[in-house]
Amino acid sequence: MVAVLGILAAVIVPQFQGYSADAKESVAKEGLRMLRSGIEVYTAQNAGIPPGYVDNDPLGTLDGDAFVTQLTTGKRYMSEMPENPFNELATISMIGNSATFPATPSGQFGWIYQPATKTIKIDWTGTDKHGLSYFDY
Repeated sequence: MVAVLGILAAVIVPQFQGYSADAKESVAKEGLRMLRSGIEVYTAQNAGIPPGYVDNDPLGTLDGDAFVTQLTTGKRYMSEMPENPFNELATISMIGNSATFPATPSGQFGWIYQPATKTIKIDWTGTDKHGLSYFDY
């Protein structure tokens, strides 16, 4: 009986792990779609200024909390900040206007965002089942 259970577990567990990875990939893509859409609509409705700048001043301070507040309160471009499904973080690393976007993710944040270019990426290493880097989603 124990041997049969062991064989079943050996067959079934990998299948469920594959489904879990597929689900995380789908959630990551949907989170990025929502964020990118929110960024575009916010920018269009705020004189071309993307979210993330304190007081909507593109020469001023960048702030992750301002980004979240601008997208989730008032006109509510999103109901809440999505979590990165791989590390379960909804935090955001802000990249300065003249700074270079990192070539690789650190995994320390949920998302990496540069308002000047309106570029947002998931902060996670690894690749999906097709070999595409999560960072390149």
